[in-house]
Order: sequence, then C-alpha cells, then structure tokens
Amino acid sequence: MKKNFAALALAVAMAATLAGCSSSATETEAPETENTEAEAEAAGDSAFAGQTLIMATNAEFPPYEYHDGNEIVGIDVDIARAICEEMGAELEITDIAFDSIIPEIQADKADFGAAGMTVTEDRQSQVDFSDTYATGVQSVIVPEGSEIQTIEDLSGKLIGVQQGTTGDIYASDDFGDENVQRFPKGADAVQALVNGKIDAVIIDNKPAQVFVSENEGLVILETAYAEEEYAIAVKKGNTELLDAINASIASLKESGTLDEIVAKYVTAE
Repeated sequence: MKKNFAALALAVAMAATLAGCSSSATETEAPETENTEAEAEAAGDSAFAGQTLIMATNAEFPPYEYHDGNEIVGIDVDIARAICEEMGAELEITDIAFDSIIPEIQADKADFGAAGMTVTEDRQSQVDFSDTYATGVQSVIVPEGSEIQTIEDLSGKLIGVQQGTTGDIYASDDFGDENVQRFPKGADAVQALVNGKIDAVIIDNKPAQVFVSENEGLVILETAYAEEEYAIAVKKGNTELLDAINASIASLKESGTLDEIVAKYVTAE
C-alpha cells in the first residue's frame, strides 16, 4: 500500500523481546549455557540492546497491520518484532493516521515507521528508508459486472482511496483530483464502493484480497495498477538505526523468516 501521503508483496510483522540468558553454570548445563552466552554476546554487540524502539504505524491495512481485539497484528508487526529481536531490543507500537507517521519520526516521537510504506522521491526527501523488505502491487477493486475492465476505463470514474497512500497520489496524478474521493481508512473506501457511492477503489493487493473476501459482489481487476517497494522509514541521518535495521532485514531474508511471516498471513492468492 503505498502510503505516505501511501502491492505485493511480501512483507511481515513483529513479535516479542529477546529470550533471557541462563546464568547458572554446572557442567551438565554447559551446552545450554554456551548457547545463551553466545546469544547474549550477539545482543550485546547491538547499540540498541535492552532499549525499547517505538514503531509508528496505521493499523488499518490488513494483512500488513490491523487490530485483532486489543492487539495490533500483521505482517509489518511481525517483521518489526523480528528486527527488534535481532537487535536485542523491545518493540512498542503506536497507531496513528498514515500521513502522521513521517512527522512523528521527524519529531523523535517514533524511532521508525512501518505501514506498507512505499519508497517515493518525496518521502526520501523527508526520511531515510531501509532496504526493501517487500514488493507491493496497487490493485483496483470494482463491483462484479462493472463496465470498468481495464485501468484505462477508470478515466472519468469516481475512485476511492485511503488518504495519504500512494494509491491516493497515483490516482490523483493519473485521473485528476476531481475524480478521487479520499477516506481515512481503506475499509471506508470499500464500504462506499459496496454502497454504490464510488466506482472503484485503488489499494494494495493484499488488503484488496482481504476486502474482496469479506464483501460479496466485489472483484479485483486482473491488471495491476502499479508496482512498488515497501521499506522502513527512520529519521533522516539516523544511520546507526538504519544500519542495524538493514542488517536485521538481511539476516531475516537469509534465514527465510520473512517468507514465513508472509505465509502466516497470506494463505492464498
């Protein structure tokens, strides 16, 4: 979901803190002690070991981030937790409007942002981005039987988007502000489509699949609207955190953990 101002992808979530170390040292416990000491040493190498890192997100973008009861879960959440665990840090999540994420990072109210955020030139001028952790696809949702069969058919139609996302940016550029209706949440745009108030919705493919599965009578166009890369945003110039995040992403890719996280939330295309 190209968010910021905001397919597919991959992507991924957040889990807990590092396991504690055993300090007892009998000979029978030696193998276990060696392992935990190695883990402690690795965590100790991180400048962020023992710290709590705050992630800003917008939990309205399933399966990347969404509410499950009182808990915020999703691909980005699990990835962020895994990254923090690699660094020996704990994760704290703050749920805010999508277009407030970058300002929160700039104001040091959040350490990083993860919300299906696409890397764009405009955003790169405001924050630094990690290496890509997922590829996203912007898709178009329409009612079954709609006369909209191709991307070109969107011309002159009323298109719903989540405010501040790349879907918002692209649709406004391609079809004009007058043909774009912005909603605080992707789910609100989809509901407007169900109620016949708009003609189509542009949103990341993974949330699109979720919304279509939950609302009868909707389909996704076969042709993708746009492709993009998702990354984690940090404050401009914070190279220490950026390098640590990139090292963790590389480790999670190599171990296959990123793929496992995506598979957990995306069971079918």
